[in-house]
Amino acid sequence: MARLRADFWVSAYLRRCGVELIPAMLRRRGSPEAGAILVKLDFLDGTAALYGPTPQAEVENRDDARSFARMHKAERLDTPDAEARLRREIDFDPDLWIVEVESREGRTLLD
Repeated sequence: MARLRADFWVSAYLRRCGVELIPAMLRRRGSPEAGAILVKLDFLDGTAALYGPTPQAEVENRDDARSFARMHKAERLDTPDAEARLRREIDFDPDLWIVEVESREGRTLLD
């Protein structure tokens, strides 16, 4: 089975967040077919967490479903550090998507 296009996945994710009343917005549009997707979780207290594709070596079920993992060891990053990391990721992969979610409770719906 082929992996769902990035643009479809992002659209569905934004709708799902909306249904759950979790503020989420598209910050950067990437390659529609296969761009990597990063999710920034803003805790609204000056800290954030970044989620990106789970490394293939860590994926147990290879059914082409997208799975995400936190991109850093610490539970949270200061927001300026998270933004600097996003800029580096864009420099490395200009086709990536960035979705930002706001949740004081840390809800991302990425599980």
